[in-house]
Amino acid sequence: MTAAAEYTVAFDGRFARELSELAVPWQAEEAPSPGLLVLNEKLARELGLDPEYLRSPEGVRLLVGNHIPPGATPVAQAYAGHQFGGYSPLLGDGRALLLGEVTDRNGRLLDIHLKGSGRTPFARAGDGRAVVGPMLREYLVSEAMYALHIPTTRSLAVVGTGRQVRRDDMLPGAVLARVASSHLRVGSFQYARATENMELLKRLADHAISRHYPHAADADNPYLELFASVVSAQAELVARWMLVGFVHGVMNTDNMTISGETIDYGPCAFVDAFNPAAVYSSIDVSGRYAYANQPVLAEWNLARLAEAMLPLIDEDQEKAVGPAVEVLGGFRGQYSRAWTSGMNAKLGLGSGGGSDGETTSALVDGAIDILKDGPVDYTLFFRNLGKAARGDLRPVRGMVLDLAAFDSWAERWQALEPDAELMDSVNPAYIPRNHLVEEALAAATGGTLAPLQQLLEAVSDPFTERSGLERYAEGAPEDFGSYMTFCGT
Repeated sequence: MTAAAEYTVAFDGRFARELSELAVPWQAEEAPSPGLLVLNEKLARELGLDPEYLRSPEGVRLLVGNHIPPGATPVAQAYAGHQFGGYSPLLGDGRALLLGEVTDRNGRLLDIHLKGSGRTPFARAGDGRAVVGPMLREYLVSEAMYALHIPTTRSLAVVGTGRQVRRDDMLPGAVLARVASSHLRVGSFQYARATENMELLKRLADHAISRHYPHAADADNPYLELFASVVSAQAELVARWMLVGFVHGVMNTDNMTISGETIDYGPCAFVDAFNPAAVYSSIDVSGRYAYANQPVLAEWNLARLAEAMLPLIDEDQEKAVGPAVEVLGGFRGQYSRAWTSGMNAKLGLGSGGGSDGETTSALVDGAIDILKDGPVDYTLFFRNLGKAARGDLRPVRGMVLDLAAFDSWAERWQALEPDAELMDSVNPAYIPRNHLVEEALAAATGGTLAPLQQLLEAVSDPFTERSGLERYAEGAPEDFGSYMTFCGT
């Protein structure tokens, strides 16, 4: 396909067509001088989009919403949400547009969504724009999460707009083009429920079932089964976050997807030294969304989804409460099983954790105690345990303070003959370490993309150690200090 050719994929406007009450037709702000900063060529091909076309002037304009492909119906989505525990009845896409849906080469229906495309009717006091640093952060971290096998939205491209945007300083503007199995959120259901339009709420639930959980349509109570499916997906998702040390930072109900994909990488980070109270968001002054709180807050968000769905579960809402509470009550067990299975794998003990579950449970608890005992780098600790499983205890032993406690634990762990290859397949060597992310984003904001590309190369294949990437596997330097991220609005 030449740069002047058209698309190989057809756009659709299914969300806008089926849920018009939640979709405000809108156009992206004109970018004065758009320029492609980074393009995910592999993802583009999976979507049926030719990278050569996307690099062309018309393709770049598509990626900022200034060229509308046939079939696309750009809309700003309406939703509500609890933000840091406080309910907002109307939030919506204040600086984003759903360009439309495409069917990829595997037959999956996916959203193409633009973030930073200008003010919408939901923008409130915001300017609707985004800047290079936060958009590249989402690109980088979401693609790292994908490589870590964690359900996530994907990043297709970041395009500079050629416009300076006022924040604390004047910064270069950018638009992120991202891909998701949908952008349906807990907040979408909260908004539909608040309208008291039960027909709309039902259509929204049917849309969610069709797109994400088609098996629910055949259940005795499809809407209770839909809720149960979301509970299961979120229990698995948050367990995977915890296992890699990921802190989302802003787990509001409008940032929890129905699909079970991670969405909206604003003030997010991976823990360096293990700390259950780790908070990386500058606005989370109470620590509501701290690392260790994430399972509890996921359950809280799911309770808000249950409240919104009660009229669907049973016309008599009082009768709906019992089944909904019973389903929600399964969250903790599902989360615990996912966490335990994942920790067993991180310790090389397999999904069953060996023949003695009590012993392996004690080993998991012991590993966490070792991490808590001192400033132990979470990611490097587990990666070095893989070396210990091969007989070299020195790297991991050199990380801990209480050597006697570690030696006692390691003797019991090694007696179970941990599988080093299993460990290396789940314990990453490379993650988007906070100091490297900041280094890359600062350089990119200044116009130099090489550090970003190098970091992307490392985290896109996180489990395979490669020569020349040693600095990407190292912990944070001692002078890195306290780390905070910002939402980028």
